Amino acid sequence: MSISFYDVSIGRYLQTTAAVRDCLAKGAAFCAEKGIDPQDLVTTRLYDDMYPLRFQLISVVHHSLGAVEGLRKGVFTPPPDTAPHDYAGLQQLVAETHKVLGEVSPDEIDKLEGGDLVFTVGGRQIPFVARDFILSFSLPNFYFHATTAYDILRHRGVPLGKRDYMGRLAIKA
Repeated sequence: MSISFYDVSIGRYLQTTAAVRDCLAKGAAFCAEKGIDPQDLVTTRLYDDMYPLRFQLISVVHHSLGAVEGLRKGVFTPPPDTAPHDYAGLQQLVAETHKVLGEVSPDEIDKLEGGDLVFTVGGRQIPFVARDFILSFSLPNFYFHATTAYDILRHRGVPLGKRDYMGRLAIKA
């Protein structure tokens, strides 16, 4: 069996960013229906020492589109704190990420699979081969933050289920 680097990276990012985008839409509708300020969701944490929804969404973006940008440059760093701080802005950020990921060509990503990438954090440099960066670092972080965002929305009462989290399945046509 053969699977492309594009399929295991961009294909998965597209499925999950669409699901996160749609979960956020349900969150906005829920807030409107219940008279809840969506900004309350942005600052919600599951536990005091965990990051809020805002951070989870920025991390979904950073570990998908940011990872692709890192592959292109050969360097990945933590994201700067320049992302939107309100619910609508975060919705737009996720939607735009999904759109841009959809424009990435399979050929471009497949050619990057064996390249080098250095993760630079706090003065430390961690070397990766692109494939291993995606499979052992980027995707696990991506799914962790997508799951935590989903969990925060559910915790606040947004009517979501497993199918919402999974998004559109890649079924046989």
